[in-house]
Amino acid sequence: MSHAPGLQEADLERRFGGLQRLYGEAGYRRVRAARIAVVGLGGVGSWAVEALARSGVARLVLIDLDHVSESNINRQVQALGATLGQSKVIALQQRVADIHPGCEVIGIEEFVDDSNWPALLSEPVDAVIDACDQLRAKAAIAAWGIAARLPVLTVGAAGGKRLPQAVEVADLSEVSHDPLLAALRQRLRQHHGAPKGGGKAATARAARIGLRCVFSREPVQLPVACEIGPLAGGESPAELSQLTSTIDGSLNCHGYGSAVAVTATFGLVAANEVLLQLVNHAPN
Repeated sequence: MSHAPGLQEADLERRFGGLQRLYGEAGYRRVRAARIAVVGLGGVGSWAVEALARSGVARLVLIDLDHVSESNINRQVQALGATLGQSKVIALQQRVADIHPGCEVIGIEEFVDDSNWPALLSEPVDAVIDACDQLRAKAAIAAWGIAARLPVLTVGAAGGKRLPQAVEVADLSEVSHDPLLAALRQRLRQHHGAPKGGGKAATARAARIGLRCVFSREPVQLPVACEIGPLAGGESPAELSQLTSTIDGSLNCHGYGSAVAVTATFGLVAANEVLLQLVNHAPN
């Protein structure tokens, strides 16, 4: 692990030692040795990276092809007046270096799709946080993680949500009120053999997909300009098709509204879920 000039391991222990008192020695060491990839560095992913850097992880793989714009400033941790126009990857690399100089940061300026995943990961990772908003990318990451039994944490749509206290974590089979994750579930069932759900408890357990998700059951509030109103999560196939095209980038009313209190909560919950998995599950 390379350190900044003059920064010793003792200094890093002072920065991150509070986690040892929380997680215990073994859990703390697993966190400090963790290698985690974050796909999508927007209003959710950037805060996940912030939390992981402040937890002293050993390596971060940051994947995104976008650049910082003024419209990002309301919700993305790396979006500042000084970083406008800079790639999100580089802006976050510089921020992480100031927080945790011992962290190895690998920046990959690409958008994930089914043609380049998992080839973008040149080295093994301990977990992946999928914080992107493209359905094809989410499906590629999720199908790979399920098939390979690798820890993937998928984040749903934080746009159009107002209540950070409503954020929760569950298996994809149990998610509701999230058109993006509903579309992902449908795709995994149609194209990747994911089990279909049932009503009774035993059937529901058998139908678990094996993909942990961060989401909110708060009804989605579409932009006022769309004049459609909130969605309760029981959309028809036609409505879901419309929402899927919206998610894929063709929304003409400039996208969902967003607030940092919500997007950051999604990202922090995602980071925490990954950290707890590392703390609670010793390597084989």
